[in-house]
Amino acid sequence: MKSTTLVIMAAGMGSRFGGGIKQLEAMGPNGEIIMDYSIYDAIEAGFNKVVFVTRKDLLATFKEVIGDRIAKVIPVEYAFQELSDVPEGFSVPEGRTKPWGTGQAVLACKGIVNEPFLVINADDYYGKEAFKLIHDFLVSDHAEKAEKQYDFCMAGFILGNTLSDNGAVTRGICVVDENEHLIGVNETGGIVKTATGAACDDKDGNQTACDPASHVSMNMWGFTPDFLDELESGFRTFLSEQKEGDIKSEYLLPTIVDQLIKSGRANVSVLETTDKWFGVTYKEDKPVVVESIKKLIAEGKYPEKLYK
Repeated sequence: MKSTTLVIMAAGMGSRFGGGIKQLEAMGPNGEIIMDYSIYDAIEAGFNKVVFVTRKDLLATFKEVIGDRIAKVIPVEYAFQELSDVPEGFSVPEGRTKPWGTGQAVLACKGIVNEPFLVINADDYYGKEAFKLIHDFLVSDHAEKAEKQYDFCMAGFILGNTLSDNGAVTRGICVVDENEHLIGVNETGGIVKTATGAACDDKDGNQTACDPASHVSMNMWGFTPDFLDELESGFRTFLSEQKEGDIKSEYLLPTIVDQLIKSGRANVSVLETTDKWFGVTYKEDKPVVVESIKKLIAEGKYPEKLYK
């Protein structure tokens, strides 16, 4: 069976979480963090390696909190996302302080990841089902079906299962065809829970109802290794198109995939999962996450102590 890698994007500081390193906040009964549960699920699903995308200044803390522990149960490597890591001929605009987004985070894995891989956020709990669905897709013959077209997949979460009780969130609402293939991703901000389901901001900033049964992307993607070459060339194009004085634009996975789909260069299967997402967008989310993990342990989904 093919080798597969789990790539965890963990370079962000999480300003909405109060300025701390939200990815490293203890959530489980023995100090486990959300990544522990994702890695546990990935190992169960059959993934063979973990690559953490972090920053060089976080590495010592990262290894202490999780990396050295995980290395005892599965091979671990590190990739580094840095603001200054731009191609030759480009420079960082004056005043920019944050790296370039999720596309750059995954691009940092070039030379480290040479097999089909799954990408996830460090601070999201996804549930077991999606890891299994994406692993099985990645080890199937999908990648060999078309020479001139990428064959990727993504976990399609139900919008109503991904909302926070503590404020608005941004989600990539998916347009899906009758064959469960992704047509496009519409980044939608200001999504909140309502008595009837969900509401979001329209193009004028006014709140309007949105379908809680919609599929959304939670940045859980299955890619083949040749996608890293695509990211490399695309990053140069992205940087060359930046307007002078723009210090906030980001090179984002949903936008990159959307462009590949619209140009006919990628086919993306949406693998529906009904598992409930939870995460720490806001500091007030932490008690909810802690209680959710306690409930999953009580239901027998996880042992009280992972990686015994």
